[in-house]
Amino acid sequence: MLSLRKRAWISGGIAALVSLTVGTFLLYSFLNQRVLQRFDTALVDRHTQIVVALSSVSDDPGQLGDLLFDPAYQTPFSGRYWQVTAPDGLIFTSASLLDATLPELAKAGSTLRITDAANPDVEDVRLARQLITLEDGSSWTVAVAETLAELNAERRETRQSLVLAFALVAVIGMASVLFQTATIIGPLNRLRRDVAQRWDQDEELSEADYPEEVAPLVADINGLLTRNREIISRSRRQAADLAHALKTPSAILRNELSVLAEGSHDMDKALEALDRVDAQLGRSLARLRASSSGETTQLRTDLSHSIDRFARMFGMMAKREGKAFDATSDPGLTIRVDAQDIEEVLGNLLDNALKWSRSAMSLTAQAKSGGIEIVIEDDGPGIPAVDRAEAMRSGSRLDTSKPGTGLGLAIAGDLLQAYGATLVLEDSARLGGLAVRITLPPERVRPAKERPKA
Repeated sequence: MLSLRKRAWISGGIAALVSLTVGTFLLYSFLNQRVLQRFDTALVDRHTQIVVALSSVSDDPGQLGDLLFDPAYQTPFSGRYWQVTAPDGLIFTSASLLDATLPELAKAGSTLRITDAANPDVEDVRLARQLITLEDGSSWTVAVAETLAELNAERRETRQSLVLAFALVAVIGMASVLFQTATIIGPLNRLRRDVAQRWDQDEELSEADYPEEVAPLVADINGLLTRNREIISRSRRQAADLAHALKTPSAILRNELSVLAEGSHDMDKALEALDRVDAQLGRSLARLRASSSGETTQLRTDLSHSIDRFARMFGMMAKREGKAFDATSDPGLTIRVDAQDIEEVLGNLLDNALKWSRSAMSLTAQAKSGGIEIVIEDDGPGIPAVDRAEAMRSGSRLDTSKPGTGLGLAIAGDLLQAYGATLVLEDSARLGGLAVRITLPPERVRPAKERPKA
């Protein structure tokens, strides 16, 4: 479905185009008629001049050429002509006609008639013709003509000027449509930005900041934001309460099984089953917690600080096992992910790396154009490409030689997916084992404020 902006552009553009087309047609018709009227008026004025001159020399019409001083009448085929027909049929013409005559039309009447005409002697002309009766009672046919080339040239000039003018009007009109659209859509864009900002800051929107047409929507959004915050808060609280309620019975069962194991009872399978129950419960609670916030979370975590803590903790653990751990991070990395969730992800992945590495493991975090990228590598046996999808499945263990539940990767994948992030298993080009690459999308990234130096 088209956006409001595109709808406004299309509707405004169509309206402007229709208005310009109709306006151009009507204005051109009007101006074309005015040009013709002006042309005919000049033709009538020249006809009147011929009639006045004729009344003075009716006894010697050959003198008409001397009384009409227009140079165009003296230039052969200049496009401006006159012709007088005497009562006895003799024809007197302007020098511009040479031996030619004007087109013959129907018998001239006492009313001046203007029309287009042509004959083999002259080009297309606009002809004004009338039967004139002088004071002595004689009747003369007086005709003047002007080439249509002049009229067509003036019409063409008018049309070109009109096209240029309306092209400029069209540009201004389209710019006005864009400006009007931006002005109308502006409050909606502002509302979208304010919703995200108010959600992060746990504030309500002010109806007075928006046009009255948008104010009812603002009130509804405030209600939705409030209900969503309550739902998310209640869900996370319930998840925390459930986790706390399950930890105590699990701890009691583990203690009882440990006591039985010390009494020469084989409790390995029972303890392993309890470990898997704890891991499954942890995964379910993590998914519940993530689904209650995920991409809508308003919490922001200082990733650089979390990595510093993990570097110290796993650095000591790796040293005790005779392994090397290298952690590097760009300063000031902040992500829009709950701290408990990202630390659970990093903890699971680093625990796996420590478990399977032979002598070295590493963690790097850096900001890139695609977001924040976290890579955890080790020099262990890795995971073959054909088995990586299986390794991401819940409870799948490809190697049972080391203790574990097989849920670490699955839990990490679930939590990251809730925040729109990705987790990919690759071969480590640097250490030769497994590389786990996490990418947090750019909209989840925001620069952190510089922490004060200790």
